Amino acid sequence: MVVGDASLDIDTLVIGAGPGGYVAAIRAAQLGQSVLIVDKSELGGVCLNRGCIPSKALISAAHQYEAAKHGESFGITAENVKVDFAKTQEFKNGVVKKMTGGVSGLLKGNKVEVFNGECMFINENEARVFNEHESPRYRFKNAIIATGSRPIELKPFPFGGRILSSTEALNLPEIPKSLIVIGGGYIGAELGQMYSKFGSKVTIIEGMDTVLPGFDKDMTSIVAKSMKKTGIEIFTGAKAESAEQTDKDVTVKFSVNGESKEVTADYLLVTVGRRPNTDGELGLDLIGVELDERGMVKVDHQGRTSIPHIFAIGDIVAGLALAHKASYEGKVAAEAIAGEPSVVDYKCMPAVVFTDPECSSVGYTEAQAKEKGHNVKVGKFSYGANGRAVSLNAAEGFVKIVADADTGLVLGTQIVGLEASNLIAELGLAIEMGATLEDISLTIHAHPTLGEIVMEAAEVVLGHPIHALAPRR
Repeated sequence: MVVGDASLDIDTLVIGAGPGGYVAAIRAAQLGQSVLIVDKSELGGVCLNRGCIPSKALISAAHQYEAAKHGESFGITAENVKVDFAKTQEFKNGVVKKMTGGVSGLLKGNKVEVFNGECMFINENEARVFNEHESPRYRFKNAIIATGSRPIELKPFPFGGRILSSTEALNLPEIPKSLIVIGGGYIGAELGQMYSKFGSKVTIIEGMDTVLPGFDKDMTSIVAKSMKKTGIEIFTGAKAESAEQTDKDVTVKFSVNGESKEVTADYLLVTVGRRPNTDGELGLDLIGVELDERGMVKVDHQGRTSIPHIFAIGDIVAGLALAHKASYEGKVAAEAIAGEPSVVDYKCMPAVVFTDPECSSVGYTEAQAKEKGHNVKVGKFSYGANGRAVSLNAAEGFVKIVADADTGLVLGTQIVGLEASNLIAELGLAIEMGATLEDISLTIHAHPTLGEIVMEAAEVVLGHPIHALAPRR
């Protein structure tokens, strides 16, 4: 491929083929750039291979199992419902294969060159990519770093044996009889509840005063109630201290309000956050890319690092570690390289948790809106007053809309309930377009649908709800 040690020329080098990197590569190619994308692992990154997609496949299977076992309220009874977890894992792997194959086809169709291996910067305009077979050098005009993140490993709980990260938890050969989860954030809550639905005895140990810290407590209380219904034991305000494992189980010692406790289970899942992949042999320090104290790359409003023609996106820059955030930033970076005026604006960055019920949020919370100086009005409408939700036996939850009282502008929304992950899109669009409460109220929503809850919540804020009593003036 390379004569001697000469460098090949490329317009844009993309390092990392996750949802940030592969989207950036495709968008750059669409804009006429010659693109090389490099990843040492599978196309699609953590999200498609070891995170978002496989976890949602298993969560969907858990829902199916639970529905098959508990259809009595619909007058449906099934006997001897069983899980063939090997087939469940086969289903999950098939979903992953289909999605990653799609990414491969899209990169090929957009004429993006793919290199399976690692990358190391030589200087600001050259990098060497290498694997066990070859090690060509590339000279690039621009680069986009999208190397993602990895689970944080705590010293008292090193990964290995019966102490798992989310990666291993998604690939267990059998459903554990019992599981301890340290960390009740979105990963711990999703996977803990999933295994609980499959029949595991799950214990969650969370340091904050609620599971899903960061979401409104009136949302998380509904999720916690649902978790407890499936037998999950939740300890909040707890400090995990140590773990001892044998070839059969693992015992965790922890404390709550100064009281020592311990619990034993088949496995321990540690989900306490993720660490940016900016260390190692990438060579960011060699070329002078500036990092903050947490190892995050410092970037401007277009994703430019301290070296103007090198960009960084996704989990290695400030903000939540979300796949859709990385994809969004990837598009902005590719367009900035092409000379377009695209800039990053996180005002409408949704967050979704696939617990049961689901949680989603976009824009400001009530407290955040007040901090920004808005005169705030809030409206909440219950799933329990919606015909479609009740007919689906999913009456738990609500839609809450935060609006500016003076202008009627929609500022934010929090949803907990069935299909919250899908309902949030309408509100994100409303905020992005500068829509008002009346815009939502006057939009005819099909009946009977869950989407009507959004319309009704807007009418609550306006003071004229139809399917709820209006607040007294």
